[in-house]
Amino acid sequence: MTSAKKIICFGPGPMFKGGIQNFNTSLALAFENIAGVDVEIVSWTQQYPGIIPRQFRDLQSKVDLLKDSKVQVTYLTNYNNPLTWRSTVKYMLTRKPEIVVFQWSIALQGLPMASMAKSLRKAGVHVVFDVHFVIQKEHSFIDRMLTRRALSQASSFVVHAAQTYRELKELFPDKPWKVVKQLDSMHDNEVQVLQLFHPVYDLYRPIVDFDVEAEKKKLGLNQHVFLFFGFIRKYKGLDMAIEAFAKVCQQRNDVSFLICGESFWHTLDNTKWSTRVKQFLFGLAKKIVLQKSDDEREYAPLERIKELGIEKQCVVFNRFIGNEELPVFFQVSDAAVLFYRTATPSGIESLSYNFKLPILASRVGHFPETIEDGFNGYLANAGDTADMARVMLRFLEEPIDRNNVEKATENMSWANFASAIAGR
Repeated sequence: MTSAKKIICFGPGPMFKGGIQNFNTSLALAFENIAGVDVEIVSWTQQYPGIIPRQFRDLQSKVDLLKDSKVQVTYLTNYNNPLTWRSTVKYMLTRKPEIVVFQWSIALQGLPMASMAKSLRKAGVHVVFDVHFVIQKEHSFIDRMLTRRALSQASSFVVHAAQTYRELKELFPDKPWKVVKQLDSMHDNEVQVLQLFHPVYDLYRPIVDFDVEAEKKKLGLNQHVFLFFGFIRKYKGLDMAIEAFAKVCQQRNDVSFLICGESFWHTLDNTKWSTRVKQFLFGLAKKIVLQKSDDEREYAPLERIKELGIEKQCVVFNRFIGNEELPVFFQVSDAAVLFYRTATPSGIESLSYNFKLPILASRVGHFPETIEDGFNGYLANAGDTADMARVMLRFLEEPIDRNNVEKATENMSWANFASAIAGR
C-alpha cells in the first residue's frame, strides 16, 4: 500500500480576512477530498510589517469555514520575526511534505517566502508558487526585486490566466518553461507551469428557500440590483462604477446599487495613539517607495454618492461582511459590477459565479478571457464611465441567462484545480 502524498498549503488561515484566505482554505478542502492525499494548512500569525495601519484578522465571522473538515491549521509565521521563518520550515519538514504550495499575492511577502522556499527546496521538497499576480496592481520600484527573489525559488508554478503566464516569462525569460496539465513533483529538469483558472468558490452555500423579494424590501432595494462586493480599493474602480450608475439613474428609477465592503485603509481606531504612529510610519515608507499619486489611503469613492445625488438608489454596508452574511447580498443581486482599473483573476468574480451572477466588467486583465460579452456577462471599455453605463443599461434590457453563467464555469471546479496540482 502506497503512503499518502503529503501536501502543505502555506498562506493565511481562516482567522484572516480576504480572498487569499478564502483561496488557501478552499484549496486545502479540495485536497482533502482527493484519495491518497494528506493535507494541512500552515499559516501566518502576522502577514505584513507591523507598521501597516490595518486590521487583517476577521473579527466578524461566526461560521468556521473548516467546521466539517479534518484539515489542520497551524499558525506559525510572523512576518516581523525572521526566527519564525526558520521555525516554520523546521515544522514543515517534520511533516515530510512532498509538495508545499505557497499562495503568492503581494510582493511585500517576498523576503519571508523566498527564505522559506529556498530552505524547503534544499531539503528536497517540491515548492509550488500559486501565482495570483506577477505585476502588482499598486507597485513600487522594489516590488520587481522582491518578486524575482521569491519566485526564483519555485520548483513549479500555477497560474490562473494566460496573462499571468506571459508576465512570468517576461520576468524570467531564460527559464526552461513547460506548460503541463498536471504537476509532476518528481520532475525538476524543466519549470512546469499549470495554466489553470480561478476556481468557483463553493465555501458559501446559497440559502435554501430564500425569499428574494422580502429581503429586497427589508434592505430598501429596488427591482433591479447591481452589486459591488469586497474590499474598497482604488484599482477596483468603485468611483467609476458609482458615476456610471448615476448615469443609469437618469434613465431608470427601478435600480439600486448595493455596495458591500470595508474601506481597505480605514479599519483601525484613528483616536488611538498606536494607530496614529502606524499611519505616520507607513506614510513615510509609502513616500519612499511610491509616487504620491499611487498612495490610495485618501481614496474615498463613497463620497461620490452624495455628490451625485443618488443616496436613495444606493444601499451601502461599509464594513467587513462576515461569512454567514455573505449569501444574502449575492442572492438579492442581479449582476456583479467589476469595473476595475487593472485586474488579475478575481475572487469576487468567482464568488459571483457561485451564485450564478452575471458579471459586468472592464476590458482589462483576464476579464476578456473569462467573460464572453453577451453570454455570461458584458464588457465595458476601461475607464469609460459612459460605456459602463451603457453596459448596465444593456443588462437591464437584455438580461443574461443564469444558465449561461453556470455553463461557462462548469469545468472551473476546485476538484479539477487541486487534482492537477496533486498530479491525480
